[in-house]
Amino acid sequence: MSSFFPAFRYGDGLAVVGISIGTAFICELISWVLIYRTSNYKSLRSSIDKASKKLDSMKSVSAPYASKKPASSASSASSASSRAKKMDRVETSLKDATRDLSLSKFKSGGVVAAVLFIVFGILNSLFEGRVVAKLPFRPIPLVLKMSHRGLPGTDPSDCSMVFLYFLCSISIRTNLQKLLGFAPPRGAAGAGLFPMPDPKTN
Repeated sequence: MSSFFPAFRYGDGLAVVGISIGTAFICELISWVLIYRTSNYKSLRSSIDKASKKLDSMKSVSAPYASKKPASSASSASSASSRAKKMDRVETSLKDATRDLSLSKFKSGGVVAAVLFIVFGILNSLFEGRVVAKLPFRPIPLVLKMSHRGLPGTDPSDCSMVFLYFLCSISIRTNLQKLLGFAPPRGAAGAGLFPMPDPKTN
């Protein structure tokens, strides 16, 4: 099969990148229809933003107290305990909202995965065994197995469709979400269905 852009040296690579960008837009459109435009998603996102800002504010206020020498009076101890309990409640609320937000995204997860699988199958049939780009570096053996997968010859700088599509998949959609304002809320970073253990419980 001839190159999609025969006038360009790396026309196949441009085709893979272009298809990846188009796929990212389609996936975000699906997510918008099924998730982002719903009142439940907007409510959860608003709750996460508010809880995150409130937690940051509480931490900034309590920081000066933590740096000072603990007071011996009962009122000071009671005040510190009250602040700690309030922070715990806000943190719990933030984790719950983040978990619910992650669960809500499962609704479109299957559809998006199906789209990506179909696109990958089409690209694989179109560009199987063909060099779509040249890498400006010599990849390490582990990366080389993917970047040179299914390609003839021994030139380590040859790049396969699989590797280029993988790089596009992990970069284009993430930046597109930020551009469209669909990136996960700041307070949801590092959380989700399987959040990291709380250091305070150790």
